[in-house]
Amino acid sequence: MFARVSLFISEVKGELQKANWPWDPKERGVKKYRELIDSTTIVLVAMVLLSGFVSLWDLVMINLVGAFTK
Repeated sequence: MFARVSLFISEVKGELQKANWPWDPKERGVKKYRELIDSTTIVLVAMVLLSGFVSLWDLVMINLVGAFTK
C-alpha cells in the first residue's frame, strides 16, 4: 500500500515538473498573475454577452409564442 502511494506521489511530482505554468516565478505582485487575470476577464465578458444574447432570444420567443397563442 505504501509503495503504491509513494509511486503515485513521485509520478505526480514528475508530471508537475513538465507542466507549463502561466507565470514566470521571478515576477512579483500582480504582474505574476497577469495572464490569469486577463483570461478570467475574457471569460466573464463572454459569459455576460452570451447570457444577454440568450435572454434576448428568450424574450423574443416568449412574445412570439404569446402573440400566436392569443
